[in-house]
Amino acid sequence: MLKPFHLRSSQAHSRLLELAQTDGQRHLVDLFAENPSRFESMHCEMPGLLYDWSKHRVTEAVMGALLEMAEEAGWKVGRDAMFRGDAINQTEGRAVLHVAMRGELEDGFSVNGQQVMPGVLAVRDRMLIFADSIQASNEITDVVNIGIGGSDLGPLMVTKGLRSHSSGPKTHFVSNVDGAHLEAVLSGLNPENTLFIVVSKTFTTQETMANAMEAKRWLVEALGEEAVAHHFAAVSTNLSSAQAFGIPEERIFGFDDWVGGRYSLWGPVGLSVACSVGAENFRALLSGARSMDLHFQQAEGRSNMPLVAALIGLWYVEYLKFPTFAVLPYAQDLDRFPAYLQQADMESNGKSMGRDGKRIDHASGPVIWGEAGTNGQHAFYQLLHQGTTVHPADIIACIEPHSRFDQHHQKLLANAVAQAEAMMIGKSKVQVEKEMTAKGATAEEIAAIAPHRVFEGNRPTGFMLMDRLDPQSLGQLIAWYEHRIFLQGLFWNVCSYDQWGVELGKQLAGQVLSEWSGGRTGEHDASTIALMQRMRCKELG
Repeated sequence: MLKPFHLRSSQAHSRLLELAQTDGQRHLVDLFAENPSRFESMHCEMPGLLYDWSKHRVTEAVMGALLEMAEEAGWKVGRDAMFRGDAINQTEGRAVLHVAMRGELEDGFSVNGQQVMPGVLAVRDRMLIFADSIQASNEITDVVNIGIGGSDLGPLMVTKGLRSHSSGPKTHFVSNVDGAHLEAVLSGLNPENTLFIVVSKTFTTQETMANAMEAKRWLVEALGEEAVAHHFAAVSTNLSSAQAFGIPEERIFGFDDWVGGRYSLWGPVGLSVACSVGAENFRALLSGARSMDLHFQQAEGRSNMPLVAALIGLWYVEYLKFPTFAVLPYAQDLDRFPAYLQQADMESNGKSMGRDGKRIDHASGPVIWGEAGTNGQHAFYQLLHQGTTVHPADIIACIEPHSRFDQHHQKLLANAVAQAEAMMIGKSKVQVEKEMTAKGATAEEIAAIAPHRVFEGNRPTGFMLMDRLDPQSLGQLIAWYEHRIFLQGLFWNVCSYDQWGVELGKQLAGQVLSEWSGGRTGEHDASTIALMQRMRCKELG
């Protein structure tokens, strides 16, 4: 169990409050003018990855106070407890050991005194042999992953991210219980050439099983019941239910309860990824994540990439009161990365109850949002540049192109760098007036229009620069965010690895569905009753 930490009672808190009113209000342009070598002291680096945090609104004093706060919070103790396999998911009494899913035998991970790596490696080898057999198959041209939440967002994001490394069948994803999602995917498929992977730990997830049953019906109508055993696989710990569905034991891949859904893509949940990119590339993905794990364990202070990023995020939410955080990947293949992080971050730390069972008296995380560049530039960047609220952002870019259109990539990188600079420097009234004068604008025109063309700058960004978008670097990137989420949960004193907040809606949906099928209405508020009645009338015609 992680010990409680009360942020606002910490020794560093009062110092950080003071700094928020002084250093936190300073303009980044002035900070760079005072220290032209600011970048040199404000970036972290590891092979293939550079994190530039010099354009964040932090000074040496701010970072020093944040690091002091991290020490008070016992970040190293918390980190070591996770890697040691302690039950830090205290509301469910479980270890949090997704790092073991990308580990190696020598890492020696254990839970309750039992070594877990032999079992992890055995399942990994079995799933990768299966994935390579699908890749080598002349029969399977399409793989459909049926899951939801962590059983969908992670594999979908990684499969899209590694598009250029795909050598196997075309991979599709179905998650929404809206039948239109499944229908749209099935419409272009041939049952004889399709493999379905049902991803549900319990094999009872309502949305997933509804889609799985319809997919089975579609297959059986075309090929007969015996085809299920050859065209379905499962990622589940409920062996009996998966077998009852018609899936043979050798095509069922399980994982332990110390792996949370939103952190599970590293194991069997990533089977669809492995089918797409092959075993070698999947192992490289794991290797990249493991390298970040080792960095997180070994790097000290401001050289520790997850620690620095976590502290800056805390600074913005708690002390500068910035309510959101944008994730802006300048890589089209990472266009689902912001959605993936929404679940990873907000489902982890969107809590109001502390680890000590007392309500916390501060925010517990920002709203995560974003879009791939350059699309976002023609949509919401107006808000980022000139809106009344500051929205810090991570910009993610890759040096090497991952398509054959090299000149496109140069334009993409130019936009990424330019947007980070523009958000920092802005454009002054003097600059605007000078530009308008040079273009022949009258004094009256300048007076009327110039204020609308001014933007103040001082909008903070971090810049994550990757050498290339490949399995190794993508593994590093994902693990970086995982560890910063863990640290922020530690600092905010929340249980990051449960998700009780999503359960009530599921329970009520089950109740409504039961009432619906029985033609009755239970005890609900007037609005819910009216909506149910209206829907039932429309359904009955």
